[in-house]
Amino acid sequence: MLSAKLSALAAALSSAVEHLVQSLTRRKSIKSSLDAETKLDKCLSTIDLTFLGIGCTLGSGIYVVIGQVAKSIAGPSVVLSFLIAALASVLAGLSYAEFGSRVPRAGSAYVYSYVTVGEIWAFVIGWNLILEYVIGSASVARATSTYIDAMTHHTMSNFLTEHAPINVPSLSPYPDFLAFGLTILLSVILCLGMRESSLINNIFTIVNLFVIGYIIICGLFQVNAHNWSIPYEEVPHPEVNGVGGFFPFGVLGMAAGAGTCFYCFVGFDVIATAGEEAVNPQKAIPVAITSCLAVCAVAYILPSIILTLMVPYYSLDPLAPLPSAFELVGWYVAAYVIDAGAICSLATCLLTSICGMPRVVYAMACDGLIFKFLAYVSNRFQTPVIATMVTGTFTGLMALLFNLRDLVDMMSIGTLLAYTLVSICVLLLRYEDGEDESELANGPSSSPFHFSPIEFFQPRNNLPNKKSFCVVKIFLLVEVVGTVWSGLVVLYLSRQLHEAVWWTIVLLIIPLLLMVFSLVVIWCQPQNDTSILSFRVPLVPLIPLLSVILNVYLMLNLSVATWLRFLVWMLGGFLVYFLYGIRHNGDHIHCRDSYLELSGSNTDSLPSIKIDL
Repeated sequence: MLSAKLSALAAALSSAVEHLVQSLTRRKSIKSSLDAETKLDKCLSTIDLTFLGIGCTLGSGIYVVIGQVAKSIAGPSVVLSFLIAALASVLAGLSYAEFGSRVPRAGSAYVYSYVTVGEIWAFVIGWNLILEYVIGSASVARATSTYIDAMTHHTMSNFLTEHAPINVPSLSPYPDFLAFGLTILLSVILCLGMRESSLINNIFTIVNLFVIGYIIICGLFQVNAHNWSIPYEEVPHPEVNGVGGFFPFGVLGMAAGAGTCFYCFVGFDVIATAGEEAVNPQKAIPVAITSCLAVCAVAYILPSIILTLMVPYYSLDPLAPLPSAFELVGWYVAAYVIDAGAICSLATCLLTSICGMPRVVYAMACDGLIFKFLAYVSNRFQTPVIATMVTGTFTGLMALLFNLRDLVDMMSIGTLLAYTLVSICVLLLRYEDGEDESELANGPSSSPFHFSPIEFFQPRNNLPNKKSFCVVKIFLLVEVVGTVWSGLVVLYLSRQLHEAVWWTIVLLIIPLLLMVFSLVVIWCQPQNDTSILSFRVPLVPLIPLLSVILNVYLMLNLSVATWLRFLVWMLGGFLVYFLYGIRHNGDHIHCRDSYLELSGSNTDSLPSIKIDL
């Protein structure tokens, strides 16, 4: 009797674990995602999407970050820092562009993960995208309020600090009612329709671009090549301002500046988030992403050239570099034009950030992973009004009460994790196993797999199959492990590496060799036919893997405190998922490897692998 009860209990536990694993790894069907009718207003043209991305990307970076990096991190080599950052952003942008042509639905990286690597990863990405948008939008709202307050000689902050102080650690010194009001106002505008919101964004973005053009053209009359080759003797306080020249803080300073400048390009993914509202999303999304990154690269690089040629890098005001540069050369009127551009830039960045956030929430609510009432779409305005107002109010409260400087790094984790997973998903889709006609003719291959190591470099088939796909997944894992390994060595053993300690060099060379070997093996595997796609990432697997390596390395650079806050946020997310989402994700999920539908392949489990040496 006891034996029978134990057997029944073991069977029940086994069934429960199997059901849990299936729930965590189930995938959305690409076909059903494409066939599903949207309630959102499909009104955005390619130009609208491009301006949406530009508005979200050209935020405070153009008016603040250039000066900060030039003055204390890179000097005139900030030009190269922005160039490297732009190229790094393009790596991630290309992967987003290909996925946008495959699955043009609201939700961006959340949806891409759901159809490729499964539900639990999709939830992690979606939950962190919400965090990214909330903190990012609240930060921009505070920055906009602070900028306006500075233009009025700090009248607002002085009054509120005196009459309504908040003497609580980690909270703002005073309640920022202007930031709260701006957030609520823009949320209401977004609720009234995407057409109207897009028109406002287009107008403000055009004004911002005209101001940037004004800066470039006017600055050309004040350039001085000597400012790129200032000798050491002319540099005041060289212990602080560096040694002069084009690399006053060395090549490492330029590289550190590139890491900071990389975050200036964060924001283009709002194009993919709003892709469901595009008229022709499969063509518009790739064009908009590539155009947005090209425009933003030019808009960052040219002003950085002009700025560092106009005045010595060490004389820049890190809080207002552009106005201070023009004041130093006697062009005081330019400061007012730059102020107008800064306000337009911050306003569009806030509007587009608030625009992207409810669409991620809407996509997750439609799938039942978070509360379904958030998926309500107004029949009149064709916008997710509840999601927009709930997320807008929450963002406004964050901007009203919190000191966000300690939380800004948290949004970097969500962004970098999304970039990493999208690049991995592109690789998986390119090498997914399809039915090989020759194999079908000769009968299915036996299980376990039998192959020699030479097949790593010379596969027997020209089309992907289970064997080649499994090889790709194994060496992709090796690539990620090697990236983490080498990144930790560089970060925590940098002094020993600089001193050429032999064992640290060995610790670095081993993962690098494994990564190169993995790249070669993956490159040798057959890929699917992607000719039907309107956009394809070139040089696969090199470009997606470079994106993965860069993003993982940047994540490793984040502080321990940031990772601890991230874990707390994820704990709250997992409570929502396991108490609600896992039981309410509806009939839209097909428990199969839906991304295999693109090639019509079957979904049998992968056989075990045996290598004959």
